Amino acid sequence: MNVTKQYFRYVSQNIFGLIGTSCYILADTYFIAQAAGTDGVAMLNLCLPIYNFIFAFGSMIGLGSATRYAILKAQNDERAHRYFSNGLMCAILIAVPFMLVGAFCPDAVLRLMGGDAAIVALGLQYTRIFLLFTPFFMCNYIVSAFTRNDGDPSLAMVATLSGSLFNVVFDYIFIFPMGWGLPGAALATAISPVISISICSLHFRKPTNGVQFVRQRPSVRLLLQSCQLGISGFVGEMSSAVTTTVFNLLLLRLAGNVAVAAYGVVANFALVATAIFNGVSQGAQPLVSQCYGKRDRAGVRKLLGLGSGTALALAAALYLVVFGFTDALVAIFNSENSALMARYAFTGMRIYFIGYLFAGFNIVSSGYLSAVNRPTEASITSISRGVVAIVACSLVLSALFGMNGVWAAFPASEAMTVVLTLFLLRGKRAAD
Repeated sequence: MNVTKQYFRYVSQNIFGLIGTSCYILADTYFIAQAAGTDGVAMLNLCLPIYNFIFAFGSMIGLGSATRYAILKAQNDERAHRYFSNGLMCAILIAVPFMLVGAFCPDAVLRLMGGDAAIVALGLQYTRIFLLFTPFFMCNYIVSAFTRNDGDPSLAMVATLSGSLFNVVFDYIFIFPMGWGLPGAALATAISPVISISICSLHFRKPTNGVQFVRQRPSVRLLLQSCQLGISGFVGEMSSAVTTTVFNLLLLRLAGNVAVAAYGVVANFALVATAIFNGVSQGAQPLVSQCYGKRDRAGVRKLLGLGSGTALALAAALYLVVFGFTDALVAIFNSENSALMARYAFTGMRIYFIGYLFAGFNIVSSGYLSAVNRPTEASITSISRGVVAIVACSLVLSALFGMNGVWAAFPASEAMTVVLTLFLLRGKRAAD
């Protein structure tokens, strides 16, 4: 099978899988909007950065470990087998503080994110439940990444979609027929990665399985080697957390809980959009790593071109959908028919999603730089778009243009990062 066919196979399946992952957040938002209205949507949006923080560690360890595995496997290096077990053990250890916070002080987390007394009371049990399941969220990233990088992207996609389908179905069952409310939504979300891990584990029983669990103590050295190549995944998730947190605080100051609820609508659809581009990046990553490990420079360059072209085409299609159906998309989460929330969200969707015309290229390029063992450049790109540029743009533009400035901060920061990313890529090409 040639590189182009492999690329579209891996990327398409990974996109569907990651869209499935993001859809359980959409399901949460929809059912919570029906059960708790605008305050419920605002509460969930305050929780999204916490999800992002958890996913950031899982993504960094999973993508980084699986990338090291793919490169060393292509070179027939036996050290490849040490990264899987080390990744799982380290993720479980990192999850412990999250579980302790969930058990003893979930209310403090909600207050830290800007929640008032009503929001804290509404989201207390929801936050406690999903924090207690942190190890499963993190390990799901690792198991899925190794399944995909070991030549079984179809099973990784099926596992992710199955977990997401479980979440959607049981969100409804737990919230409404069983009457468990928001804690029921959290429980459905928390169990979904358990389903996904169980299905991915079938790969390890196949004759084609190359992943081995090695009995060893957790190694900080192996973890750091993995994290170097997974930093783009970490910063990608953290950028969502930083963006959501900064935007929430600015919007609370500008217009209160209704503005945060409007951003909740924008942020939930943004999760799906980001999942699409992460699907391109992560789907191409094992192929780029294999070509890099075999020193196939032509294959590496071809995959970068395919990824960049795919990102631009998908971004254009995405914006056409958002522009053409903005009212309908906003109405899905506006169960109270709030005219003010709808107006805020309508403007936000149309301005914010312009940013994906630039963000898609940045996400794909950052993943590419990690896959070819260029962690420094990947980190620079990711940190620029995820922290430095977005914070600077949101503070400056909100001061100048109010809420419209908040929405415009995302496209402005991504456009700035494109310039930096092109410079880094051109530098790499010149070095070759």
